Amino acid sequence: MNRNVEIKAILRDRYRVESIVKNLCTEPMEILVQHDIFFPSPRGRLKLRIFSPESGELIFYRRPDGKEARTSLYEIFPTDSPLALRQALEDALGITGEVKKTRTLYMIGQTRVHLDRVESLGDFIELEVVLHSEQTEEEGQAIARDLADKLGIHDNDLLAVSYVDMLGKKER
Repeated sequence: MNRNVEIKAILRDRYRVESIVKNLCTEPMEILVQHDIFFPSPRGRLKLRIFSPESGELIFYRRPDGKEARTSLYEIFPTDSPLALRQALEDALGITGEVKKTRTLYMIGQTRVHLDRVESLGDFIELEVVLHSEQTEEEGQAIARDLADKLGIHDNDLLAVSYVDMLGKKER
């Protein structure tokens, strides 16, 4: 499985953080509109990410909850028929949640920086350090913490759970 180290936090000052990110960025930014549909999975998380009626990804991942930089193991399977796949998965498994967001993606070295505007939740930042096969989790955690410090992400802004979990708690 692929591995990354993730940090997720509330984004209190998008303008300030985005200006720092742009100065550190190594590639052009990309804006992605994403609709994530979650399905029950006993061994991790299973979601279908829809970009458009002709483009999506089925993503399986395992990641512990927690505010610290944490490792995620994941597999991504592209699809050119996400709506048909959604219907088949929904018929077979049911849906556990949905997240709609607009993501601004920047690359800083091996780190994917996501500035997310999540429907019904607000603005967040997510750092994903994509680990090379020879890199340790500790190396990824150090990269993530260093970048978080540069961006002014404070411990009290860190989030322990995913967007779908936050939306589920909000609905209750």
